[in-house]
Amino acid sequence: MEQQHSQQSPERHGRPVAPPEAPPGASLPLLVVDGANVVGSVPDGWWRDRPGAAERLRDALVETAADGVPGVPGPLAVVLVVEGAARDVAGVPGVRVVSAPGSGDDRIVELVAAEAASAPDRRLLVVTADRELRGRVAALGAEPLGPRTVRRPSPDRPGRTDRPPRPTDLPSD
Repeated sequence: MEQQHSQQSPERHGRPVAPPEAPPGASLPLLVVDGANVVGSVPDGWWRDRPGAAERLRDALVETAADGVPGVPGPLAVVLVVEGAARDVAGVPGVRVVSAPGSGDDRIVELVAAEAASAPDRRLLVVTADRELRGRVAALGAEPLGPRTVRRPSPDRPGRTDRPPRPTDLPSD
């Protein structure tokens, strides 16, 4: 089951963020994120609230969709693959959420294979630390990236990537 939008509208610096759009005749690079792997890459208590951790990652990815990742400027098309207890997390403008009915890794490979077949010139990026998955998607032409590519430092713990900033962490006007 794929879900596109939720009631929430993500914001950056207090303003709504519009989903990225490709220039006419071009397709955005596709960034596929292994949600369980990226969430699990930082021991911040995510296991106590898996859906909440996936939602925080999804919300942080809105900025990634707009700004890009190191070496790949935005905008990017972003797909977050979720599984297990986080399976019901909804998408938001700028981040499509795909729920894996079984293995998240298998669903990521399916997405990359389908995209590689339908748009062979499109740049495909997959964020995961899973070595086996990295090898599987690289064999399909995708570029594997590590979780730090999309994790942002926590404002209250410089240099740490424990969680994306919360609205209460941002300066008020």
